[in-house]
Order: sequence, then structure tokens, then C-alpha cells
Amino acid sequence: MQMSTEQVRWLLKVLQPEKMLGSLPGAGTLTENLRAALLGLPPDVYAAELARARASAKDAARELLADSAVCALVDRLPLRKGASVIAFGDSLTADPESWAVILSEVFAAHRPADGISVSIIAVGGDTTTHALVRMGEVVARDPDWILFLTGVNDARTQGPEPTKTLVDHHETARNLAELRRRAARETKAHCLWLTPPAVIEERVAAHRGLSRFGVRFRNEDIAHVANAVRGLGVPTIDLFSSLAAPELLMEDGLHLTLAGQRQVALEVLRGWSQL
Repeated sequence: MQMSTEQVRWLLKVLQPEKMLGSLPGAGTLTENLRAALLGLPPDVYAAELARARASAKDAARELLADSAVCALVDRLPLRKGASVIAFGDSLTADPESWAVILSEVFAAHRPADGISVSIIAVGGDTTTHALVRMGEVVARDPDWILFLTGVNDARTQGPEPTKTLVDHHETARNLAELRRRAARETKAHCLWLTPPAVIEERVAAHRGLSRFGVRFRNEDIAHVANAVRGLGVPTIDLFSSLAAPELLMEDGLHLTLAGQRQVALEVLRGWSQL
């Protein structure tokens, strides 16, 4: 059965084979055609949609920079020339038109001479437990800044009448604290944390791509994650409180539209520029 354009775009936002298989020795040999095959897509459709997503991220950066106030925020960011930034998280960050990709395009367009790089270490579906494992890759890259957006999948539940989250709330808090400690002890990086945004519960439950696997989310569970991030006592951008407009979320009620990703990028610029 042929996928609709909307289904293809959702798939590319949620799953990136090269990132999910990134720890395997042969992951670097995954060609675009192989990535398309793993997603069950024709190579031409995959290539076209990937190019569209990248162009959309660039357009979103241009739209942000059309506002002189945003340009001033970018100028005020505490980033030296040649700074290395890592965006760390799950599918909200791994998305090919994510807030992190948009920020990379913002730097390339507005501060090209500064050579600021943004690397993305993010895998769809990852919890904070997975993040503890992937933290080793962050340490190995020796970044100047780490931008954390992780934890929404801790709040995920399975089945029509779930009784527990994938990761217990107390364990989420312990994992986040350990990530903070590792960043402080094993890197020279400054860190900025983002709380996961709220979802639209009924959209999640009704979405074909999520419901077929029994995926559910409750905002009361995501609120526990957000509270744990706030409780770290570190610079934090509270997306759970600020990102509430329904149009910023896709039909699945979980992943961000391009407008949502652009808004996250703007919230990051606002918060980051004040540090």
C-alpha cells in the first residue's frame, strides 16, 4: 500500500535509520537508498522528502532572522568563534527539520565567519536511560555547549489501559541528575536544558502510526519529567509551560510541526542569549 505524503513526512520525522543504527560498525555505510529501503520508501520519494525537510529548516531560519530582534539574540549568544554545540535527545531533536537543524542554519546565515558547528546526537524513541549510554559519544566529541531535550519517552505508556510509564518518575530524575553530573565531570561544556513539551493525548491515542503499537502519553506523566528537569537547578527552558498551541503539534499530537520546531528554536535563542 502506497503511503500518503503526510505519512511519509511523519515517518521521516520519527525514524532516522542512520541514527538508530549509529552504534553499529557498518552504520556509516548506509547509503540513502538503503535508508529509504529500511523505511519502506522508494528512493526517489525518500530523497525528495529529505531535501524538502532540509530546505524547510533553512527557510525557517531565514524567517527567524527576518526579525532584527532575533538577530540581536543570535549576536548575544555566549558562543566563541569555532564553538562546538551538541543537541542531545530523541525524535524531537533527530527530526531533519528540528529546532537544532534550524539553529545550525541560523548560525550559518547570521554568523558565518564564526564557524559555529551544531552536531545532533538524538535517536527517536530514546529514554533518559538510553541517553546515559549515548552520553559517551557526547563526551568523546568534547563540545563547548550541550543542549539537552530528553525525557518525553520516559513518560510513554503501552497498551489501551497502561499501568506504568516506560521509566519510573523517580528513575527519570536519577537519570537526569546523572547526565548533569557526567556533563560537569567529563566535559568542559556549558549546558542548557529544555523540558519536553506537552502532548495532545487524544491525538496520540487516535493516531494510526502510534496506536498500532499501543503508544500512549499522559501530560501528567510528562509534567513529572519537566519537574525533574527544573529540579536540576541548571539553566532551563520550560517548553512544557510555553509550547501549548495545538497547531505546533502534528496530527499525532506528539511530534512538532515545522512551526513548532521554529518556535522551539526561538525559545532556545531567547533563553540562551540571557546566560
